[in-house]
Amino acid sequence: MSDRLFSTAISDASDPAVVRRRRWRMFKDSLARYGVALGGISVILAIVLIFFYLLLVVFPLFESAEAEVVAEYARPGSDARTLHLAMEEQAEIAVRFSDDGAVVFFSTVAGGGIKHLDLALPAAAEITSFTFGDPTQARIAVGLNDGTALVARHVYQVSYPNDVRTITPGITYPLGSEPLEIDDEGEPLVKLAMQDGEEEATIVAVTADGRLLLSHFLKEEDMFGEELSLERHQVALPVAEGDVQYLLLDKEQRNLYVATTDGSVSHFDVTDKEDPTLIHRQRMVDVNHKITSLQFLTGDISLLVGDDSGRLVQWFGVQDERGNTVLRPIRQFTEQYRPISNITPEYTRKGFLAADDSGLVAIYHTTSERLILKNQIASVPLIQLAIAPRANAMLVEDARGQVHFWRIHNDHPEISWSSLWGKVWYESYSEPVYAWQSSSASDDFEPKLSITPLVFGTIKAAFYAMLLAVPLAIMGAIYTAYFMAPRMRGIVKPSIETMEALPTVILGFLAGLWLAPLIEANLPGIFSLLVIVPLGVLVFAFVWNHAPKVIRHSVPEGWDAALLIPVVLLLGWFSMSLSVPMEHAFFGGDMRAWLSNEMGIDFDQRNSLVVGLAMGFAVIPTIFSITEDAIFSVPKHLTLGSLALGATPWQTLVRVVILTASPGIFSAVMIGMGRAVGETMIVLMATGNTPVMDFSVFQGMRTLSANIAVEMPEAEVDSTHYRVLFLAALVLFAFTFIFNTLAELVRQNLRNKYSSL
Repeated sequence: MSDRLFSTAISDASDPAVVRRRRWRMFKDSLARYGVALGGISVILAIVLIFFYLLLVVFPLFESAEAEVVAEYARPGSDARTLHLAMEEQAEIAVRFSDDGAVVFFSTVAGGGIKHLDLALPAAAEITSFTFGDPTQARIAVGLNDGTALVARHVYQVSYPNDVRTITPGITYPLGSEPLEIDDEGEPLVKLAMQDGEEEATIVAVTADGRLLLSHFLKEEDMFGEELSLERHQVALPVAEGDVQYLLLDKEQRNLYVATTDGSVSHFDVTDKEDPTLIHRQRMVDVNHKITSLQFLTGDISLLVGDDSGRLVQWFGVQDERGNTVLRPIRQFTEQYRPISNITPEYTRKGFLAADDSGLVAIYHTTSERLILKNQIASVPLIQLAIAPRANAMLVEDARGQVHFWRIHNDHPEISWSSLWGKVWYESYSEPVYAWQSSSASDDFEPKLSITPLVFGTIKAAFYAMLLAVPLAIMGAIYTAYFMAPRMRGIVKPSIETMEALPTVILGFLAGLWLAPLIEANLPGIFSLLVIVPLGVLVFAFVWNHAPKVIRHSVPEGWDAALLIPVVLLLGWFSMSLSVPMEHAFFGGDMRAWLSNEMGIDFDQRNSLVVGLAMGFAVIPTIFSITEDAIFSVPKHLTLGSLALGATPWQTLVRVVILTASPGIFSAVMIGMGRAVGETMIVLMATGNTPVMDFSVFQGMRTLSANIAVEMPEAEVDSTHYRVLFLAALVLFAFTFIFNTLAELVRQNLRNKYSSL
């Protein structure tokens, strides 16, 4: 018999059809094996490519700034003292104002004069002072020896004849070509400050005999806009002891700063031009030092003070305990060691250039609180310093009359470790904070790009979601897999898994428009729900356990959970019905107001409680399904063996089943955590998207993923904002990768530990 079977097997093996089937099966097996391997490698490769692409976009944020000299030449025009240097937007043409009234436009690269003009000065008039207003408006003013002042503006018209860009410079007079009378007594104006707006202009001057005058001009145009008339109001301001050294008037024409030779600065509120008020006066340098340069930072909120020791200090107004605004030193830069001769702020960023008497120019940024770049321009003091509107070039004149033109590559000065992850003292804030606010309607806005509140919001949203989802999903999965009847399990498990198919945008929509108002209107009921339902279920379980056997045995084994459905619904209805009576009895009819007034807890309608409920509902199916499969897959011989040795079902569950299934349960929690961390639409629609550092359940948050979804479409490509959003994506990617890697290590350890059971 055996010989016959052996011969049959040999004949089948040699059958061509059998050989072909075997070869075809081997080919399919090989194809499947290589296909699976290729798919796995492709996934890994895709993840690696995503990581390197994010890294490629983020890397320029941390590149060092560079500057290179382009040209050096003698200053164009006369040998008269230079009053001011400036450049147009393309940094191709510069302008030089000198104290003889000459205006020279010249090429920044070649140094050759392009156009020579003279200011419209009266005969025999001499320039005795000079100032410039908001750099973006390109307005300057000169004070004359007869007590008058002339306001001018350098303009650049761009045209394209024969498709070639041509820049034509010129001078205009926004307040008229005739000098404005400032001092009725005709004394020379030795110090000057000026700002010119659409409807008004203000000029502050110090006369040769020491008077401080504020002249306010209201503009009135005729109906055709061709003639401009000015109505002048003038007031004298009190002068502190010491000669006035610097005058600064902000672009809103509300704040005037007067610095004297003793190092003190007087702050005047000139909002009411007819009744200016001295707010306070304080010293801004040490007793043994003096102010050598004073300038506004972009936005005219902060003062930059340079002294004869080379120290630079940023000051701005902060409210004290009485609610009064006082100037405070916020940060200082001590990288230079010679007297600061010139401070020039950037046009649209919170950076500035500082030149000193040693011929060195340094570039700083206040928000990132760091030195960006430092270059030795000349071996003699630097007397004039200008920066291009795009902050990509600088023009410097030294004491020998040489002009130096440099190109600057400084794309992302706002970024530093402290600005991304630490507390930053932003302008007009009362203290250092973590903040994210990437844009504003104002061009001189200080970007707040701290990633910390976004990471905090991501962790906060995941925490509240997992706080709800983990116990419900795991306990439900344990009961379903271990205690529930097979037929009922066949209904419950697919039903819960179907919940995972619900689009998160629908859940976010319902949470934001239905659940959030419902919770706000029934706060006492929501919190009583968390107490009454668990206690009610326990009471029902106790009563059911002591009910007559006839009643208990009428329900088939494993179907007990079905009895809890009406119980939970009834308890939920009862809890919500208590909301209004409890609110009137204990919270004065308004629990939200009670939380705010009595407890000092702010309440946002779209808060963490809403997110926790909505996102927990989205995460429960994932954790439940994986946990249930892990518990149900525990070999039956382990369970039966434990029961046969005398263990109770609960002892078997705790000491055998859960330990054996622990790797799967842990994987379920980690996958749910990853889902919660990366969730976008629910947190986008169910929270106020406010990047606050508050763990309160009544406050909202902004997560990394939601922030990217909201701001990426509006971010300018390759801008700092754009790259920081990619950095946020990289942080989220790295967080998920590291978290999942650690989770896999823990899971493998659990598998190895309990695989012998």
